Amino acid sequence: MSWKADVAYNTLPDLPPRVEVETKRVLKAAIAARAALAALDQAVRRIPNPTVLINAIPVLEAQASSEIENIVTTTDDLFRFAQDEEASDNPAVKETLRYRSALFAGFESLTSRPLSVTTAVDVCSAIKLHDMRVRVLPGTYIGDPLNHRAVYTPPSGESVIRDKLANWERFIHDSAELDPLVVMAVAHYQFEAIHPFEDGNGRTGRILNVLLLISAGVLSLPVLYLSRYIIRRKTDYYGLLLGVTRDAAWEDWILFILEGLRETAEATVRKIDAISALQRNTEARIREETTAGGNSDLLAVLFEQPYCRIANVMTRCRVSRPTATTWLNSLVDAGVLDDHKVGRDRLFINVAFLKLLTRDEDVSRPGSQEPTLF
Repeated sequence: MSWKADVAYNTLPDLPPRVEVETKRVLKAAIAARAALAALDQAVRRIPNPTVLINAIPVLEAQASSEIENIVTTTDDLFRFAQDEEASDNPAVKETLRYRSALFAGFESLTSRPLSVTTAVDVCSAIKLHDMRVRVLPGTYIGDPLNHRAVYTPPSGESVIRDKLANWERFIHDSAELDPLVVMAVAHYQFEAIHPFEDGNGRTGRILNVLLLISAGVLSLPVLYLSRYIIRRKTDYYGLLLGVTRDAAWEDWILFILEGLRETAEATVRKIDAISALQRNTEARIREETTAGGNSDLLAVLFEQPYCRIANVMTRCRVSRPTATTWLNSLVDAGVLDDHKVGRDRLFINVAFLKLLTRDEDVSRPGSQEPTLF
């Protein structure tokens, strides 16, 4: 039976695709993307304190990935509550930060078990904060909820969905002859087409992308910020997904993902270089403006998150409250930090670091009239 937008796609073809996916154009693009990702991985290994990236990049990725699903938050709110998400009274902030928690949990799980359907279930459950199971009820479709016009209807029936997921998992682990970036692109389409959960499929699929690259040894840490690229080209992203479904247009889809990987990796390397330069400058200012001298822990506190509190400095630097307060006040007076009163506490903001993290993330908001696909 041919595909129809308003009919459950239970005949979604198993992987691998029945057409050649490693065309000449794809292989050429894969080489460029692999080189960019290798440079990113090397840059991550060079940075003295990788926690800077492990904390910051997943927050930005969480924001962008959630924004694709029209869960919109500000970077300021996310970083402000990154160390204590329950302190926020904004449900969107909490849900977005759960994306980061789910990414970390998925990353940790790779040390004890390979990427699998179980990983997907655990990641989605962490995002939604309750146990997510494979869809069992019929009636799910992707499209405009106002006019009930389906753009795509995923497979229906628990046994069908589980069979499709089992095939997805086998493909990931039995495709050693394919470039892992191509495997990721193909697997991402398939997961989104299966649409196994009632909610959270898009965010789960984007986390699985990063985990697949780590599992394949392409990256060592979850510092890829691919969702920004998808936001900027959201219409293309959804159109190309549908193109695979409708026309088996695998090459265009894979090229799109490879370009996103290359572009994102190169942008992240530039960000790492800028962070390193800012750290050197800030270290010099700490020596000039405070009595902290060569206390590297103070520099670490200021860069592991753009926001810190007096208690953070006390704990990390093992100093008294008066000493920590004096250091931070000196940096505020020198213009290195800004501070804000929050209740009975004070937040100290590394403004230059915050701007550096977000300066190239000014992308268009998702169109409110655009249907939510996959």
